[in-house]
Amino acid sequence: MITEVCYLIETRLGTSAEVRFLGDLAAGDLDVEPVNAGDWLRIAELVHRYSDQSLGTVDASVVATAERLGVTRIITLDRRHFSIVRPIHTPTFEILP
Repeated sequence: MITEVCYLIETRLGTSAEVRFLGDLAAGDLDVEPVNAGDWLRIAELVHRYSDQSLGTVDASVVATAERLGVTRIITLDRRHFSIVRPIHTPTFEILP
């Protein structure tokens, strides 16, 4: 997912913003949560369930990880996908910004 974030930052905000983001990662200013082995089945389920909406692996992995951690707020520029997904632990995600 980090590569997806880097792509979005670079294409929308430019290379200098991407470099700052990478610096923040290197400094430990941001936490990176890995996809656990147990998340992959849920990711596959989500990709299948929302196949008509083209929910891909990246977005499904965010949902699966959020469900595992009990996270209800998602920061994303992709309101379309995250507004349709119904997580198992809350009726909907609160989508920011």
